[in-house]
Amino acid sequence: MGGPSAEREVSLSSGRECAAALRGEGFEVTEIDAGADLVDQLAKVKPDVVFNALHGRWGEDGCVQGLLEWLRIPYTHSGVRASAVAMDKERSKAAFHSLGIPVATSGLFAKEAVRRRHVMQPPYVVKPNNEGSSVGIYLVHEDSNGPPALDDAMPDEVLVEAFVPGRELTVAVLKDQALTVTEIHTDGWYDYDAKYKPGGSSHVIPADLPDEIYGLCLDYALKAHRVLGCRGLSRADFRWDESKGKDGLIILEVNTQPGMTPTSLAPEQGEHAGLTFGQLCAALVEDASCDR
Repeated sequence: MGGPSAEREVSLSSGRECAAALRGEGFEVTEIDAGADLVDQLAKVKPDVVFNALHGRWGEDGCVQGLLEWLRIPYTHSGVRASAVAMDKERSKAAFHSLGIPVATSGLFAKEAVRRRHVMQPPYVVKPNNEGSSVGIYLVHEDSNGPPALDDAMPDEVLVEAFVPGRELTVAVLKDQALTVTEIHTDGWYDYDAKYKPGGSSHVIPADLPDEIYGLCLDYALKAHRVLGCRGLSRADFRWDESKGKDGLIILEVNTQPGMTPTSLAPEQGEHAGLTFGQLCAALVEDASCDR
């Protein structure tokens, strides 16, 4: 839990919740704030299984997974390749597109070019290609006077993606089963605060959708999970422009380390499917392995 990424605080919250839930299921749990001494900490604890509650870079992009493979410690969630590809938004979209799963038009551009001019017809979204949880996202409106003033902390190369209007939908996949569809309501952009602050968003589960759209969400989520090679738990996020019917449904990304906080979406879907939070966490531990 924890770690050095931009999503450290969310990861600490996820870690605390998962640790408490696993203790409630009878597991002996040690909480490790993953830092530069992670190998030493693991050598001291000698765990049977590592429950990966890290989010963002290093914990979600294949890095810690590779370390655990090297140490031969079984771990939860996705392995090295799936984690790395899912975290690379542009590469994962290419994988989805290869299966006929609709994605938004996008491209990778130099940060300075995006600052100087519109590299795409507005409206569009600018974001890091390898972060999650709406970290560093800029929405450029159709009537924008000029290109976005990107923060210096943004990477040298950024992802620019056509803005897709519509309803926010998400599907959790657990052990190769798509659970259900949740619709997310917010007052504005579904940003970092909307995701993690109490009251930042409201969730409708199951989403009130036409049967065709509901079924497509489940189908696309499972196909995306499989094409990336995900394991354990993943969550696919969608936008649906209902004015276009099924042609208005696009996948945004797949999260291989979904949030596990009191306001998180995957635990809600697990509960809807009949799993308590403790049972969900236990199922992930029981699924842990190397060579994922």
